[in-house]
Amino acid sequence: MPVLGYGTYELDGKEAYEGVLSALEAGYRHIDSAAWYENEREVGRAILDFCERTDMPREAIFYTTKLKQNNGYANVKKAIQRSLDACRLGYIDLYLIHGPLGGPEARKESWRAICDFQAESGGLIRSIGISTFGIRHMKDILELPLPKPTVHQIDLHPFMGRSEIVAFTKEHDMVLEAWAPLVRGYRFTHPTLVALEKKHRKKPAQILIRYSLQKGYVPLPKSAAKSRIISNSQVFDFSLSPDEISSLDQLDEGLVTDWDPTDCA
Repeated sequence: MPVLGYGTYELDGKEAYEGVLSALEAGYRHIDSAAWYENEREVGRAILDFCERTDMPREAIFYTTKLKQNNGYANVKKAIQRSLDACRLGYIDLYLIHGPLGGPEARKESWRAICDFQAESGGLIRSIGISTFGIRHMKDILELPLPKPTVHQIDLHPFMGRSEIVAFTKEHDMVLEAWAPLVRGYRFTHPTLVALEKKHRKKPAQILIRYSLQKGYVPLPKSAAKSRIISNSQVFDFSLSPDEISSLDQLDEGLVTDWDPTDCA
């Protein structure tokens, strides 16, 4: 899995297509979509068009999508097939349960369906995982006699540290992906970020992405603007000191920027 991804939340139609093309042209090789985003078709088409134009093999692009609803074993299998049909990429590199909503049995049925589809499909889903789960929700899945999630995608940034969830996820050997690593821009003017921006001559978004990388997360920054897509990828020519990482860690305020189902039933 490439260590930096491009997120496509709230991008649709032409904007999603052009955003993914710009990301691939900028060097991203990890694209994150979801049935909920209603852009799987455009995202897949952008990947295929880029591969055709550049003679790059499809295998060079890591594609993620997600289950929209935990609504029963048969429905989940149908949803996976719809996602495969929509993206037209031949297979999905990573398939996630988008959230824990629906209760314990619904979560377990979704996971059974995903595991069975993966086992039966001959490689149409390469890896499987979860998104925005609380510890209780993860335990529901981990107690099953089934393959374990390999990835947990959740909102992570200096203002939302989720220390207990992070520790539990790592304890169970799941890769942590960070959605909303840029805090949706809500804290770009925070004095700590501004000071680091001046010291490193980098933009706040670049500082936040670098922080995520050094924490061992896989950040998934999102932008529709080509200039910012490029800028967000230019994070491998500097590093933050341990003291700087610590100063960012101390900003944790439990800030929710979108949704937080980690405490749902």
